[in-house]
Amino acid sequence: MQAAQSGRVRYRILLMLFLVTTVTFADRSSLSIAGTALQAGLGIDAVALGYIFSAFGWAYVIGQIPGGWLFDRFGTKPVYTLALFAWSLLTLLQGFVGWLPTTWAVSSLFLLRLLVGFAGAPCFPGNARVTASWFPSAERATATAIAGSAQYAATALFAPLMGWVVQALGWQFVFIILGCLGLALSLLWLKNLYVPREHPLLSAAELQLLEQGGALVDLDQRSGAGGPQWRHLRLLLTQRTLLGIYLGQYCNNAITYFFLTWFPVYLIQARGMSIVGAGFAAAVPAISGCIGGVLGGLLSDGLLRRGHSLTLARKLPSVFGLLLSCSLVLCIFVESDAAVVALMTLAFFGKGLGSLGWTLVADTAPRQILGLCGGLFNTFGNLAAITTPIIIGYLVSLTGSFDGALLYVGANALLAVVGFTLIVGRIHRLELPADGRSAAA
Repeated sequence: MQAAQSGRVRYRILLMLFLVTTVTFADRSSLSIAGTALQAGLGIDAVALGYIFSAFGWAYVIGQIPGGWLFDRFGTKPVYTLALFAWSLLTLLQGFVGWLPTTWAVSSLFLLRLLVGFAGAPCFPGNARVTASWFPSAERATATAIAGSAQYAATALFAPLMGWVVQALGWQFVFIILGCLGLALSLLWLKNLYVPREHPLLSAAELQLLEQGGALVDLDQRSGAGGPQWRHLRLLLTQRTLLGIYLGQYCNNAITYFFLTWFPVYLIQARGMSIVGAGFAAAVPAISGCIGGVLGGLLSDGLLRRGHSLTLARKLPSVFGLLLSCSLVLCIFVESDAAVVALMTLAFFGKGLGSLGWTLVADTAPRQILGLCGGLFNTFGNLAAITTPIIIGYLVSLTGSFDGALLYVGANALLAVVGFTLIVGRIHRLELPADGRSAAA
C-alpha cells in the first residue's frame, strides 16, 4: 500500500530500462539470425563465423572498466545516451557491408562488430546504477530481473521478425531496421532519464520511500569528484564474495551467448529448420527465459520481505535456476524438434531464474565505485562473449556436430553453481573507509 501511495515514477524508469535493454540485445543477437544467410553470401566457414560472432565480445570486455569509470566520473544520463546513439549508428552501418567486395565485407563487418561492442560496454553498468538509485533494496531484484529479462524479450520479439526480414529482404536489412530503431530510442531515452532528485514528476513521498528503502538516490550527484581511484581495482579483485559473483556471471553468460549466437544456427544446420522456422523456434525458449527472469527477481525479493537473509534470497533462485539450465544437454539424446524446443525452453527458463548477477552487484558494490565495480563484473562476465562463440565454432568444425557444444554449455551451468555455493559467502555491501580497506556495511 505504501508503495502505491508513494508514486510510480520509478516504474516509468524501469520501462525505459526494459526498452533500451531489449534493443541492446536485439542488436547483439542480430548477427545470429542473419548468420546462416550471411555465411552463405560471404562464403565463410564455421570458424570464421565464430570469430565474427566473438568480435563484439572483444571490444565489449575491453570497454567495461573505462565505461564504468565514465559513469562514476560524468554520471549516468550523458554517458548512457551517447552509448545508445553510437551503438545504434554502428549497427545501422553493418547493413551496408554486403555491397563491398567479399574480403572488405568480412573485415568491415568484424571491425563494426568490435565498435558496437565498445560503444555498448557502458550500458549494463549503467543499468546497475539506475536500479541502485531508483529502487529500494526490497524491490531491487525484481527491477533488475525485469530489466534483465529484456535479453529474452529481444529474442522472442525480434527473432521471428528478423527471420522473416532475412528471407524476404536479405540479411543486410536486419541491421538497417534495428539500427534505425535504436537511434529513435536514444532520443526518447534522452528525454525521460533523470536522477531521482531531479525528476520533475517524482513526489516527495516516493523520494522518501526510495531513501528509507536503501536506494542510492544521490549516486550521480557524487559523480564528477575526480571519479574512482584505480587503486580500488585491487580491492575488487581480492574479495571472495565478488570473485564468486564474477565466476558465476562468466558461466551464466556462456549460456547467454550460446543462445545469442549459435542457437539459431544449431536449429538450422543440426535440426534442418528453415530460417523463419528457426526464428519462431528460438522465440519459445526466449519467452520462457523472460518469465523465468521475472520470477527469479520476484522470488528473491519475496524471500527477503519474508525475513530471510539477503544471502539466501539471492542464492536460492540462482542455484536452482542454473541446475535447470543443465537440461539442454539432453538435446543430444532426443530426435524430435519439439523435444529439442521443450528442453531448450526449460533450460532458458532456468537460466532466467538464475540471472541475479546484476542484483548482486547492486547489493555488494561499494557506493563510491559502483560503476567501476559493475564494469569489472561485466568484464569477467563477458569474457564468455569472446570464448563461447569461438570454442563452439571450433567444436562444430572439428566434430561436425553440436553435441560437444551442448556439453560445453551445460558444464558452464554446473560451474556457475559451484561459484555461487562454494565461493560466494555472505552477501553484504562493501565499504571504502579512509584507509582503502573494505568493510561490511
